[in-house]
Amino acid sequence: MAASMASQAAVRGLRAASTKQLLVSRNQLVRVSPRRWLNLQEYQSKKLMQDSGVTVQRFFVADTASEALEAAKRLKVKEIVLKAQILAGGRGKGVFDSGLKGGVHLTKEPAAVGELAGKMLGFNLTTKQTPKEGVKVKTVMVAEALDISRETYFAILMDRSCNGPVMVGSPQGGVDIEEVAATTPELIFKEVIDIFEGVRDDQALRMAANLGFKGPLEKQAADQIKRLYELFLKVDATQVEVNPLGETPEGQVVCFDAKINFDDNAEFRQKAVFAMDDTTESDPLETEAAKYDLKYIGLDGNIACFVNGAGLAMATCDIIDLHGGKPANFLDLGGGVKENQVYVAFKLLTADPKAECNSTVFCLGEQFEDNFSCTPEQKSPTCQQTNEKVQR
Repeated sequence: MAASMASQAAVRGLRAASTKQLLVSRNQLVRVSPRRWLNLQEYQSKKLMQDSGVTVQRFFVADTASEALEAAKRLKVKEIVLKAQILAGGRGKGVFDSGLKGGVHLTKEPAAVGELAGKMLGFNLTTKQTPKEGVKVKTVMVAEALDISRETYFAILMDRSCNGPVMVGSPQGGVDIEEVAATTPELIFKEVIDIFEGVRDDQALRMAANLGFKGPLEKQAADQIKRLYELFLKVDATQVEVNPLGETPEGQVVCFDAKINFDDNAEFRQKAVFAMDDTTESDPLETEAAKYDLKYIGLDGNIACFVNGAGLAMATCDIIDLHGGKPANFLDLGGGVKENQVYVAFKLLTADPKAECNSTVFCLGEQFEDNFSCTPEQKSPTCQQTNEKVQR
């Protein structure tokens, strides 16, 4: 049982097969499905917010140590924060193979920025969320360091139960919102957004007040909330999460960090956004699978899994784990799979050097069976090659 639960948790915790739940009251859940094939670096998300009038820290991006030094000089601020840009959490406690500890550094000296950047760029950074060998840092963000006197949480997301977007906020920010929901659910507030009206002034002000902003800051926070909703619509987002939405000692409301999930179905009208997708840090097999609308997630075992249906795929992983094996992947072909997708899926499995054998489990429908079980005389050369692999 423990092995089964662990296997399911491993799969559900990965981006292509997870459903995040936010507790917004004692009796209600907001469900969002963050199927996020689009990967944006921190500076890219902040640039999108900046373009929509959302207040963020002043920042520059650098690809070399000399560019980082020049950026630090241009900022002309009391303190600078230098951040390695990789698609993984835990950067602050990470370690570079250059010997430098930490992917996030604070300094008051511009010269130190150039020196630190030289120990980041071109070197691998290893964190709790990266592979063992780490991820090579190609870009750093040089930003103004701001003091935060208070942190709050704010998000706009699609809620199936409301058939539209909702705002979710809490005066307790800077921590995992699920922890807040579990310990103090009364500190989580929700506002349903009318898709035709948008965020009304009274809603924005009420949410700002619930987040704990007072006086002039309440109006300022309400303005940021409305601008974040404009961004939500503009980029066809399914979720915009700001944690923390902070307050500075100087009396400014700033979005210090953001996670943006996008609607994959809107790619045709969001070409500029999707062109920013960074696949260099992704598993090449996962990247290739996404091109053919296949849900593939690499795991650490040696038994490849070839399954149609996410539930059946997780059950297959559980059964393998229960009997002492270790799945090499999670692969869901779905119910309406085409013959070329079957062929690509088998290519992915055979390309994984860890996979020593294959577990194939299907709930066959007529259409699926036609695309899977074609004979050498049937259909295309692609299907013929696929069938040979299946027979072996």
